[in-house]
Amino acid sequence: MADVIASHGVQHQQLADETQLPLAISADNTVGGLSILAACTADVRLWCIQNGLQLNPDKSEALIIETTAQLHAVTYAVLSAPVAGVELPVADEMKVLGVVLNRRLTFEMHVTMVARSCHYHAQAIRHIRHLLSTELASTLARSLIVTRLDYL
Repeated sequence: MADVIASHGVQHQQLADETQLPLAISADNTVGGLSILAACTADVRLWCIQNGLQLNPDKSEALIIETTAQLHAVTYAVLSAPVAGVELPVADEMKVLGVVLNRRLTFEMHVTMVARSCHYHAQAIRHIRHLLSTELASTLARSLIVTRLDYL
């Protein structure tokens, strides 16, 4: 699959069960960039079929990352991206390797999600605190809460 993607000049990252295709497209050549993506993913789909595999468009997402200047310069918004013969809706945010990214690469939503997770675990420990020794409560807090903050 990597050779098929590379033949289109598209960079990619392959993880355990997913492939990411980051593609830089200039604001004045959106159509050309999306046509490269469409051709690349159509060939990937064909490769998958030939090798007894299947893409799952229901679990696929597209994210367009733009600077503030680019957001103001573009007169229209791209609402979908052609991927493997399917029009994928463009998401406002996407979770990539545990990090929530948005269109402008701010970490506001990621910080919110980490804070929400830490609060949930702190409340869960609070409910059972009377059953735990101080050492065990401290260990739980470090393993469930502090590790998320260290990762942030």
